[in-house]
Amino acid sequence: MIEEVRLEDISELAKEISVYIDGEKKTYPVGSEKFGEICLAWNDMLVGAHTMPAFGVSLNDDTLSAMQKGVWAEFVFGCAYQCGGMTFEKLLVAVKEEWSGFNIVRYNSESGYEGRCFYYSLCGNMKNFYDTLKAV
Repeated sequence: MIEEVRLEDISELAKEISVYIDGEKKTYPVGSEKFGEICLAWNDMLVGAHTMPAFGVSLNDDTLSAMQKGVWAEFVFGCAYQCGGMTFEKLLVAVKEEWSGFNIVRYNSESGYEGRCFYYSLCGNMKNFYDTLKAV
């Protein structure tokens, strides 16, 4: 049975975080200084945020192509979890400093970045999280 979790807890459950900047990937394991900085900025960004129905679905090939440009954060868990009945092993976020809401793309080893997403509506924007990812 796959454990049901809350999206608000993903930074506590992640085993590593990968940051993609224009296709270049850097990975930070749990316990590292950079991992902590990223999680702090993530959690600060989510203060007062609301989960909402997602605006779309992810198509694996399109997502892999999109990850070659811009800034992305990927939370890697090392096992499968589910939230709202939707299973994932990784969660991926495109980060744009002016956005006040964003999709969270689910990854499963059987299908990749394919299927329904989660969505967060923020009280502010992603600027601080964006700046943190650019600085690591």
